[in-house]
Amino acid sequence: MNIQLVNPFNKNLLSLAAEGLMENCALIFPKKNGAYRIAGDNNYTANFGYQWNKFAGTQVDKASKLHISKTRFFAETNWDKEDLSGKNILEVGSGAGRFTQILLDYTAANIYSVDYSNAVEANYQNNGPNDRLQLFQASIYEMPFAKAQFDKVLCLGVLQHTPDFERSVKALIEMVKPGGELVVDFYGVNGFWTKLHAKYMYRPFTKKMTHEKLYRHIDNNIDWMIRCSLLFSKIGLGKIVNRFIPICDIEGTLPTNVPYAQLREWCVLDTFDMYSPEYDNPQRIKTVARWCKKHGLQNVWGGKIKYENCVASVVKGIKR
Repeated sequence: MNIQLVNPFNKNLLSLAAEGLMENCALIFPKKNGAYRIAGDNNYTANFGYQWNKFAGTQVDKASKLHISKTRFFAETNWDKEDLSGKNILEVGSGAGRFTQILLDYTAANIYSVDYSNAVEANYQNNGPNDRLQLFQASIYEMPFAKAQFDKVLCLGVLQHTPDFERSVKALIEMVKPGGELVVDFYGVNGFWTKLHAKYMYRPFTKKMTHEKLYRHIDNNIDWMIRCSLLFSKIGLGKIVNRFIPICDIEGTLPTNVPYAQLREWCVLDTFDMYSPEYDNPQRIKTVARWCKKHGLQNVWGGKIKYENCVASVVKGIKR
């Protein structure tokens, strides 16, 4: 693998050991439940730790028996499986490991996977132990790697949930080696109507609720919301009316040809994911592309990528 590890707080070299990350023969960052812990659990991503440990297998293809994560991964990255053999890939914001699984099962790459929450435990549950996977609980701003080492850096479904979108983009680009590639996706701004949505009306209140209370409230109300959403979609009013029903976008993001119990589980998870994060900052594609160029990428591409019934806002580029 040959990735140089450093203490993000003092830049001293680190080494891997069974018990954790060592600095001058002293244990600095312990290894717990399969992951090296640079950060603690009490931070702005605690909601994600809660949701991914509760729904550890929901979005993971090998558990769901669907191919949603595989389809999304290869549609957005356009990476060739064979070209990734032996490459070092940094995955930031891995959650329960839905894309970690795809990288491990469909490529021969070495994966360094980072999440700021204790969702790393769900990732390890789904994908570990594996000689090609190293898991780290760390902030996107304080990752334990020397700069400019990775062949590919991947960050899907994460940037809008960080406190400083541009700073997060810069932190990712710093990890890409010259000639390497960054691929990110994020919540896109399509127009003034983007925030004319139930999510942004209720989030000021829901993000302050305890995770347990918010989960119970969603679980108790999800069935009537699913019925209403599917009904309005069936009669052709879904794209207008459903944005005001406080539920995730079933028609535009979820598989509907699955048993109801599975659809319900996805809806509870995705609705919790809408209302629980501390930060939710959608961006225009051209803005993210401009930041990528500003901080060192060339051949930058930004646009919408369609896969199945979904559309993703994606920006990618090559490190100068």
